[in-house]
Amino acid sequence: MKKKWLMKKLPIGKQDFKSLIEDGYLYVDKTELIFNLIQGATYFLSRPRRFGKSLLINTLKEIFLGNKEVFKGLWIYDKHEFKKHQVIHMSFSQLDYKNLGLEKALMVKIGTVADENNITLKYPTASLCFEQLIRELGSGIQKTVILIDEYDKPIVDYIIDNAKCIENLAILKNFFSILKDADQYIQFLFITGVSKFSMVSIFSDLNHLKDISLDRKYATIVGLTELEIEQNFQLHFKEAIKELNISKEALILKMRKMYNGYTFSPNTTSVYNPFSVLNFFGDKQFRNY
Repeated sequence: MKKKWLMKKLPIGKQDFKSLIEDGYLYVDKTELIFNLIQGATYFLSRPRRFGKSLLINTLKEIFLGNKEVFKGLWIYDKHEFKKHQVIHMSFSQLDYKNLGLEKALMVKIGTVADENNITLKYPTASLCFEQLIRELGSGIQKTVILIDEYDKPIVDYIIDNAKCIENLAILKNFFSILKDADQYIQFLFITGVSKFSMVSIFSDLNHLKDISLDRKYATIVGLTELEIEQNFQLHFKEAIKELNISKEALILKMRKMYNGYTFSPNTTSVYNPFSVLNFFGDKQFRNY
């Protein structure tokens, strides 16, 4: 009997790795690159919006929480020892800083993590509470893991509001400055953003933070290569070819023209914008997504 292949759902807007896998969405396996990444300790990655940074952060979270079975069938499943760590995961895009102000929004997030771990915070500022949280979570057998997504959003959102931008820069400078002296409690630190703002102290104080934004080894850790698209979207290709009434070769050429062209290191494979690719296969129309 011929095996029937089921077409997996397109993860448009899906950023939570665990639910993406458990709910049967398509996942392009990046875990070999991620495995190489986690052999180190402290990183910064800059990429455009909607390029897969949040999904990468969520994938790292599941690895460090020790959720091995979620990775069944993926490259990393039998290559990595899935030890459980305490994980501090902060997505700045989810902080309510527009209503609460950045300092209070950080306190709310840190307070939530502290409550989940039965920690009573003792200090009046977000930076000192963050330091306490790291120290208490990282003092056990396993050090803590810190995953920070879109650290620069409170700056970018106010880029034309000079006073608010300067205020948020100062808060972020204080907040991140504590990371340097907390190194003994940190197993792994990963920070993402769109831009690298030199005035924020994570780049001046944390001189051991490795910027992999233009590192050729990780040029394709987010985004989709043409080979990955051809290997993972075969059934979606068939539907698009039928819908648009063109050949596969013509379809690939058009996709390449519309959605390819991002290169994050010299002499490396270029990548497609994943949000655009997913929306194209969803709509089966060539649009600027």
